[in-house]
Amino acid sequence: MELTHEQQLIQDTVQEFVENEVGADVHDADEKQKFPEDVWDGLAELDFTGMTVPEEYGGLDVDELTYSIINEELAYGHLAVATALSVHCLATSCIRQFGSEAHKEEWLPEMARGRPVGAFALSEPDAGSNPAEMSTEARLEGDEYVINGKKQWITNGERAGVVILFAKTDRDDPDTVTQFLVPKDVEGLEVGKKEDKLGLRASDTTTLIFDDVRIPAENRLTEVGRGLKAAFSILTGGRVAIASQAVGVAQAALDDSVQYANEREQFGQPIIEHQAISQKLADMQTDVQAARLLTRDAARKNEDGVAAKAAAMAKYFASETAVDVANEAVQIHGGYGYTKDFDVERYYRDAKITTIYEGTSEIQKKIIARHLKQ
Repeated sequence: MELTHEQQLIQDTVQEFVENEVGADVHDADEKQKFPEDVWDGLAELDFTGMTVPEEYGGLDVDELTYSIINEELAYGHLAVATALSVHCLATSCIRQFGSEAHKEEWLPEMARGRPVGAFALSEPDAGSNPAEMSTEARLEGDEYVINGKKQWITNGERAGVVILFAKTDRDDPDTVTQFLVPKDVEGLEVGKKEDKLGLRASDTTTLIFDDVRIPAENRLTEVGRGLKAAFSILTGGRVAIASQAVGVAQAALDDSVQYANEREQFGQPIIEHQAISQKLADMQTDVQAARLLTRDAARKNEDGVAAKAAAMAKYFASETAVDVANEAVQIHGGYGYTKDFDVERYYRDAKITTIYEGTSEIQKKIIARHLKQ
């Protein structure tokens, strides 16, 4: 799991960016539920908004392990920023893998520069863990598709300029789920409710409402009925990214806890000298490192296209670890950990979402078990 010299340089660059550019905005962005656009612009200047864009279209085109490292380090500073970037990269990955040459030339160079922001619209109010139950329909009329339906839990929903949409060409046929590219400014596409969330509060999470939205037929990215297969293949890499982000949050909670335990004194000595605290920290350190190794293993396997089980294992273990470590971090901080004066309160709220989005922990265990039966 050693990093190359180039990967180490990128990790150092992200760490420096997080320290200098991200940290100052975290509390304000979380409190106001407002995404820090200046941080996004900084990511674009570093070319990170083009991580999954080929070099010929102006992208950085990083390998899977580098992608994982960048996600981990960004989440260490601000999970909402890391989440927004990973979803943007899901969108560019879809265009890269399934788009025509015309799509790539039109969208990828600008998206690599950070604008337009990409969104990934799969989930619906009644179709989360089982997207085959979606009701959004894209009906072919002449040389256009007419889209009607509602998508929910859309990261970058308000900020996005382009949406990767999954819809059925026949609402009553679950085998017709297809992938489409939808410009955000088309008539009939409306941003609905912005979610008021427990954590990840700076992240822009909305519903998207499609009311007789018309797009050219050539904006269909996959063959009819191949949308779910496309979504699942893209989400394998997405799950590695979420696992990486969970590791980043867990590492931040651990580091803050170690610092606090060395500084806070009770009964005449730093609390790290008390066995109960030191053993908590030992467990936290072991779990974080185990999660990181699982995640980097999944990243390497994803480079070879064989990561479905590894990605599920990494996301399951890393996300549950993030929740457990953040919980222990609050406990170590005591009453202070329950206040907004300390970052562990935010880690505690943010960590939970990593067990839910892009496939719940229960879905990850189902994937793992399915592979064991083969």
